[in-house]
Amino acid sequence: MFEPKGMKHADRQATSAAAKKALLERFKPKPTVTDPNIEARKAAEAAELEKVRAERNAEREAKRAVAAEAERLRIEDEAITQEARDLDLRAKQKEARDLRYAARKQKRK
Repeated sequence: MFEPKGMKHADRQATSAAAKKALLERFKPKPTVTDPNIEARKAAEAAELEKVRAERNAEREAKRAVAAEAERLRIEDEAITQEARDLDLRAKQKEARDLRYAARKQKRK
């Protein structure tokens, strides 16, 4: 069998094993450098997150209050409109009733 550059079987196995080892080393987790200020940064991020959440909740509550007030005004306006319709209907019914009574009186005379 032809052996390129004088490589023996053991040399090829060693080269293959080294290549596999190098490949596996690429996927191993690397040691991380820990920041001495990590706790302070995490606390600052948590404080910022709480601040943003509080602002969003305040905005939501304000929107809900505005929506509730708008709904209350709409219902109030609807009630006033319905009351006006009822008064108008009663007036028309009274007018029609008065006309009927007047017509009946005219027949008797």
